[in-house]
Amino acid sequence: MTESDRLSARKSDAVARGVGTRGIYAVRAENAELWDAEGRRFIDFAAGIAVNNTGHRHPKVMKAVAEQAQAFTHTCFHVAPYEGYIALAERLNAATPGDFAKKTMLVTTGAEAVENAIKMARAFTGRSGVISFSGAFHGRTLLGMALTGKVAPYKKGFGAMPPEVVHAPFPNALHGVTEAEALAQLERLFASSVDPERIAAMIIEPVQGEGGFTIAPFNFLRALREICDRYGIVLIADEVQAGMARTGRMFGFEHSGVAPDLVTMAKGLAGGFPLSAVTGRADIVDAPNPGGLGGTYAGNPLAVAAAHAVLDVIKDEALCARADEIGEVIRARLTQIAARQGMECIGEVRGLGAMNALELVTDRESNGPDAALTAAIVAEAEARGLILLSCGTRYNVIRLLPPLTIPMEQLQEALDIIEVSIEAAVTKQAA
Repeated sequence: MTESDRLSARKSDAVARGVGTRGIYAVRAENAELWDAEGRRFIDFAAGIAVNNTGHRHPKVMKAVAEQAQAFTHTCFHVAPYEGYIALAERLNAATPGDFAKKTMLVTTGAEAVENAIKMARAFTGRSGVISFSGAFHGRTLLGMALTGKVAPYKKGFGAMPPEVVHAPFPNALHGVTEAEALAQLERLFASSVDPERIAAMIIEPVQGEGGFTIAPFNFLRALREICDRYGIVLIADEVQAGMARTGRMFGFEHSGVAPDLVTMAKGLAGGFPLSAVTGRADIVDAPNPGGLGGTYAGNPLAVAAAHAVLDVIKDEALCARADEIGEVIRARLTQIAARQGMECIGEVRGLGAMNALELVTDRESNGPDAALTAAIVAEAEARGLILLSCGTRYNVIRLLPPLTIPMEQLQEALDIIEVSIEAAVTKQAA
């Protein structure tokens, strides 16, 4: 048995079956590279699922955490607050879209940020209903599951969901849902199913994560802003995966030119350390009573120090511009592959900044999903030393999430592996 085999056996015996994993057992990582228990080297196009936007173990992040560890590692902000938390709140208030007074709270996970944003909206409006969108992913907690617009594996087998959560269609032209139709169905929803004056919040990802890296049309986001203003609904941008320079802007919503009322963020915020935040209009954030928000580990000092370093790196290394550069290279290469004879399995190449994907189909006329080919390409890439992730409500999308600090030669190496892996999987499927 290999070391990975032994670890896999131990995992099966000791870890909950519902915690899904891959077969790559990490022992070391640096920037865009990762080494497993057998010493095999991988280029990491998952980045901890958009967590390591600044790469694994960025020197500035590691230095900041080491310095904080020499002072204190935990006090609980509720018991003995500290300046780092306050300073990070100030920086996030300045960084998020919107020219209005803002405040911030820090928590630990993306799901926590989402749930606290909903609590703020409910406290502020006195309403309880929430609208989210088909294909959305907002977490695995009970309310997060209810908000999520994908059944398996996130909702399946977990019984009744919390009430007063309604899903509206997310526009997806490839699947026949135009922007106009999505807006029309939202208005029909208001007319037939739910009173808009009972809706506290509307939550949307500017680029869907688990839903397949589908980009919300910028005009659609502008229309949602107008609808929320009309009915007094709090507009929440879930930037957990799209935020922190990933799309070529600090936050994905910035591409639309409109500001949400609240922004949830996590993943790339602290460069590998658990931290999330809700930032938004001061009057909405302040709606809950003292003690109604927070948590024991919320705003952990080590993670806060890491987040300060991440914000410095994004600015000093111009990672928003770097994300655009990476995305242009990726989309050009994938588009070139898709245009070749025999590559009709690639239904669409799409992306915003360095948040890119290709959707695999049985044929371009029907756009039927090819989940088997998707899984085969991911496996072929892994065998060649590249970590890829799939996503999508039909399990047929491959998402590309390289660190924004990846050297260009490693980016090209990874794209070479993707091309060979697609060819190998298509050939095997046809045999």
